[in-house]
Amino acid sequence: MTQQTSTGVVHLTERTPIVTGPEMLASLVPPPQFDSATFDSYRADDAYPSQEAAKETLQRFAGRSEPVKKAGLFRRAPKETPMKPGVYLDGGFGVGKTHLLASVYHAMPSRRKYFGSFIEYTALVGALGYRNTVDLLRGSDLLCIDEFELDDPGDTMVMTRLLGELVASGTKLAATSNTPPNALGEGRFAAQDFLREIHAMSESFETLRIDGVDYRQRAIDGSAVVLDDADYAKVVADAAAAGTASDDAFADVIRHLAQVHPSRYIRLIDGLDLVGLRDVQVLTDQSEALRFVAFVDRVYDAQLPIAATGASLDTVFAEEMLGGGYRKKYLRAISRLNALTHSVRGGSGEA
Repeated sequence: MTQQTSTGVVHLTERTPIVTGPEMLASLVPPPQFDSATFDSYRADDAYPSQEAAKETLQRFAGRSEPVKKAGLFRRAPKETPMKPGVYLDGGFGVGKTHLLASVYHAMPSRRKYFGSFIEYTALVGALGYRNTVDLLRGSDLLCIDEFELDDPGDTMVMTRLLGELVASGTKLAATSNTPPNALGEGRFAAQDFLREIHAMSESFETLRIDGVDYRQRAIDGSAVVLDDADYAKVVADAAAAGTASDDAFADVIRHLAQVHPSRYIRLIDGLDLVGLRDVQVLTDQSEALRFVAFVDRVYDAQLPIAATGASLDTVFAEEMLGGGYRKKYLRAISRLNALTHSVRGGSGEA
């Protein structure tokens, strides 16, 4: 059920969204900012040759490679090495992995294809059940999985089993993450079964390393924008006059996220033009921090500006968390929070 408001101020804490399985399946498409992403619009950085190399390999994977030269009278035509059923983009934040993944999705001449984050696929299994999810996805030509991060051994087992069944039925896979497949979960879980699942899954993927500089930081200061109370009120009021803005105390939002399944976070921000967070505080609870990361991912996918007061959002995760097993998740979220606060119009955060 979609919750939309035409104009005015709303409160995230008053939204209790419900998303059905079929709605979740229908929503498995690239985020709006990648609606028109193509290989041609991807601008590889000449300083990092791995970007162009990855692009060329992905074009071949999607069926857009240059035609193989025909054999001459006395020579054989060169043979292309068969590709694995999956490609895996490993790289840091903001180097264009999602753009390339969306380019694969758009370029693949497929009748049935899906694009979603890891959490969206696991949420689909949770909503429909494992066997129903397999039946729905079986026969699909392509499955794109963004931010393949395995934080829970149960989700990992389910996802690797699901992917194994789909690959066996002919589905191609394309995935991104910040850790190569054979290192996923490393240092987090010691269970041998878990590790065996990870390594077995990696055999289905050809890993493409992409180096580069986070594009979100190239023209942005190192800190998120913090507004004073007057500027915050003005930004929220202006956004509410032109569309719809949310306005909540940060602590209230954090508590509310615990009451809403992460698969429904996208509905929390449905119809919004700006997210307002008052009195941001440093998070010290791991569960709260991870839920906030999932929420930030959805806000970033929707490209919604964030107006905030209190602590700077680039300091929202306690220092001890940044040294733990979820470091890469937190750093990615900080990168996105910086970009979203700099996209605010009005007040001292005007960009």
